Amino acid sequence: MTSRIQVGNLQVASSLFQLINEQIIPGTGISSDKFWGKLESIMDDLIPKNRALLEKRETLQQTIDDWHLSHPEHEPKAYRQFLEQIGYLVPEGAPFKIETENVDAEIAEQAGPQLVVPVKNARFALNAANARWGSLYDALYGTNAISEDGGAEIGTCFNPIRGSKVVAFAKRHLDQLAPLVIGSHSEVAHYQVSDQSLLVTLNDGTDTQLQQSDKFVGYIGCEQSPSSILLKNNGLHVEIQIDRKHSIGKTDPAGVKDLLVEAAVTTIMDCEDSVAAVDAEDKCEVYRNWLGLMKGDLTATISKGGKSITRTLNDDRRYLSAEGREMSLPGRSLLFVRNVGHLMTNEAILDKDGSEIPEGILDGMVTVLAAIHDLKGNKNNRTNSRAGSINIVKPKMHGPEEVAFTVELFSRIEDAFSLSRDTIKLGIMDEERRTTVNLKECIRVAKNRVVFINTGFLDRTGDELHTSMLAGAFVPKSEMKQQAWIKAYEDWNVDVGLACGLPGRAQIGKGMWAMPDEMAAMLEQKIGHPKSGANTAWVPSPNGAVLHSTHYHQLNVAQKQQELLSRAHAKLDDILSIPLLTGDLTDEQVQRDLDNNAQGILGYVVRWIDSGVGCSKVPDINNIGLMEDRATLRISSQYICNWLIHGVCTTEQVMESLKRMAKVVDSQNAHDTSYSNMGPSFEGIAFKAACDLIFKGKDQPSGYTEPLLHAYRIQKKAESL
Repeated sequence: MTSRIQVGNLQVASSLFQLINEQIIPGTGISSDKFWGKLESIMDDLIPKNRALLEKRETLQQTIDDWHLSHPEHEPKAYRQFLEQIGYLVPEGAPFKIETENVDAEIAEQAGPQLVVPVKNARFALNAANARWGSLYDALYGTNAISEDGGAEIGTCFNPIRGSKVVAFAKRHLDQLAPLVIGSHSEVAHYQVSDQSLLVTLNDGTDTQLQQSDKFVGYIGCEQSPSSILLKNNGLHVEIQIDRKHSIGKTDPAGVKDLLVEAAVTTIMDCEDSVAAVDAEDKCEVYRNWLGLMKGDLTATISKGGKSITRTLNDDRRYLSAEGREMSLPGRSLLFVRNVGHLMTNEAILDKDGSEIPEGILDGMVTVLAAIHDLKGNKNNRTNSRAGSINIVKPKMHGPEEVAFTVELFSRIEDAFSLSRDTIKLGIMDEERRTTVNLKECIRVAKNRVVFINTGFLDRTGDELHTSMLAGAFVPKSEMKQQAWIKAYEDWNVDVGLACGLPGRAQIGKGMWAMPDEMAAMLEQKIGHPKSGANTAWVPSPNGAVLHSTHYHQLNVAQKQQELLSRAHAKLDDILSIPLLTGDLTDEQVQRDLDNNAQGILGYVVRWIDSGVGCSKVPDINNIGLMEDRATLRISSQYICNWLIHGVCTTEQVMESLKRMAKVVDSQNAHDTSYSNMGPSFEGIAFKAACDLIFKGKDQPSGYTEPLLHAYRIQKKAESL
């Protein structure tokens, strides 16, 4: 039973009350009475509006379901007219440009990788925040980005053959981002600073310089023999680190020991899809870590090699400019915080009726309160926003009305804390169908706040499935990315973002590379995201950020965006095309997809329910580790639900697949001594949760998995007491 304190008409969990009053409020200039009074006032005014928006979602969905039942033969033209008539599609207004001011340079000017990390885990949060800079040598050596062919195996000891491959890759990278007038960086014997320029001497004694002298922007050490050379290309920095006594540097003609590259320019600290936070205890963990990031004093102690190591946030990096003046660069990624959407409630606070309050409203109030420490200048000189803004990503908004509600919430929070209007910036996640088709109008209602839009295949497909659940059976998941709607959706997001003036003021983002162990494939394929016009894209790890940064040196995204302005705009009719199955699938095809989806559901759910892990690397049916969060779960559960409804498979088939795949998941977790097997009884809470996600999938709001996951996780926690 949660211990509570009565504050006005609110019943606040004692742990949350203590955290806010004793740790978050001091130093903000906000009194306890003011915070709780304003929170209650905002709740009184906005809870009814929040509830009405959710009811409208359900009404629209029921109307769409009825349409599909009465129109078994899908007619695209009539379907579009129907969506307009019911207000699902809103009229598109006149052209406009966003007017967001005080935007951080990492958002407005720099194109580069973006990490998303559960803020509930302090170690992960610190690693991500510090991933602004990373070793290219380490990222290459320790992943399959470098082939093990020709004796270049990773092994347990340093392999000089592999090391040579790493160095060769890095030197080619330097040649690409900062080419020399004569020769290659692989031929350099000495770097030095002379007359505010970089002088380069090759192995044969030839002196040369950079083809573009302005790419040399700074150094560390003395001019004649610097320990670091700082280059800049396409807005990103690369530091050539020189140490002739280092084990690697002494083998290099120029003494180069590493390339330190600017990598995760921005990071989303997640309170939502990658987090299992179901009660006050969990929310306190989330808020305490966010507070530590905003105050600059977050720490995490880990055991490594038999020793305890305490990790902290990196300091800024110091250099001398090319002209010899002191300069610094941010040592940490610029942090967004992703609040929870409009749907979920949390027992951390009960309102005057004894009901749980909307979690998204609570997130807004508490995360902004904590960020005031950053706005005031935290005592550790580890500033997050240099523009004086608070950047919040808001997920799972359905259409312009829900974006407008978020804008109203942010305005109320600003007023409560006496912040200037539009201090709180907004990231709009374009991952719900009703937002996609009305994206321009979604951006319009937040035109003074928008700093981010993105696309995401998993959630977007999950909503595609749920919205059109009764239209018919959908093509298999393996075929979904080849459907007309998905390409149109990806292009549409960029086209709308460019037309609304996001370049120079906001990020246009693309989704996650889900396979953290497959870095060679990522290097080959993820160049497609900057080529698409996106100036950021999600990566699964700091190593992924380092390697993905190379793509932004290969291509100038700002120039690419200018090119894309002249292309034909993606078509709404293509986005509205429903990817229905034509013809029959073989028994083998059906079983393969059932097994794949069932195994993915179980592998994720068992960790969520039993261990409270909201994001982790989960082995798929082929034992390939995939970064999973609730978006994965949503698409997989909705897929099986759709096939059940339309007779592609039977309940008996699904149960047989679930039980067989549960044994596979059990074997994949055999190394974990704390893991509880789902089989052979299949009576545990996690297995029941997985079944409900499928068999009750049509009844879940928008196909979201959170209501069931939260209920079963709370049950599991209660059993563990």
